[in-house]
Amino acid sequence: MSNCSSITEFLLLAFADTRELQLLHFWLFLGIYLAALLGNGLIITAIACDHHLHTPMYFFLLNLSLLNLGFISTTLPKAMANSLWGTRAICYTGCAAQVFFFFFLISAEYSLLTVMAYDRYIAICQPLHYGTLLGSRACVHMAAAAWGTGFLYAVLHTANTFSIPLCHGNAVEQFFCEIPQILKLSCSDAYVREVGLLILSCFLIFGCFVFIVLSYVQIFRAVLRIPSEQGRHKAFSTCLPHLAVVSLLVSTALFAHLKPPSISSPSLDLVVAVLYSVVPPAVNPLIYSMRNQELKGAVQTLMTRCFSEAIYCVTSSPYHF
Repeated sequence: MSNCSSITEFLLLAFADTRELQLLHFWLFLGIYLAALLGNGLIITAIACDHHLHTPMYFFLLNLSLLNLGFISTTLPKAMANSLWGTRAICYTGCAAQVFFFFFLISAEYSLLTVMAYDRYIAICQPLHYGTLLGSRACVHMAAAAWGTGFLYAVLHTANTFSIPLCHGNAVEQFFCEIPQILKLSCSDAYVREVGLLILSCFLIFGCFVFIVLSYVQIFRAVLRIPSEQGRHKAFSTCLPHLAVVSLLVSTALFAHLKPPSISSPSLDLVVAVLYSVVPPAVNPLIYSMRNQELKGAVQTLMTRCFSEAIYCVTSSPYHF
């Protein structure tokens, strides 16, 4: 019987067997990764540099973009490296690090999305109390609570998962180290404790989801009572992007882990894992910037300023002819 102490590396699931398809996957993921870095980086920079965006909503959005950058950087670079070099291996410590940061960042992101739902509820349903309930100190405390919750969950699950004896080899049926896939390698009955923790996490996730749904029920009731069409449009423009991000993350994650075994296959599991681990961090900046005119204007101003400064540097260079 082998256990986790005797395993020095894991073998991840390959996207393709032929060299041409491996290179195609590398360039595809490289484009997605660069788009995620650019989009989230622009949002972070625009919010940090534009004092008009120094409000609770954009403070939480800045934190969300930071989490998106970390989230996509946890899995995609290793997948790209494996596709480029034609390998499947990841070292034991690298696998543990992936599990930790993946669980840390996705838990913190979901907690932050719950906080953002509360922010929108106060802004629309109780606007007179917005400055009191969501002052700068309260915002920092709520954001810190979201990050701290993710960190505690990640420590708990990572320590528990990698203390379980592994008896069924080291081949992980996913393109990154995922707890359910690692549990499949464990000895019989050794994974019951971790399954219990996952079930507890599911109840907490469901509780946050119910809170978000109830918040938006109240929000939509309040928005529909706004007399002016312009006021309703402005309220919807600040709520719908957040709701779209929550729906994308929750729907893909639920389908990945709750789909019937009868339709489960390695190829489908791979595609669904890409949908919930790669797509949301890449498309979240696009979702938020499409309907939010303030953010779109700040990003356009930032890009124009950077372009103007670049042109000035080139034209004022002594080597410019």
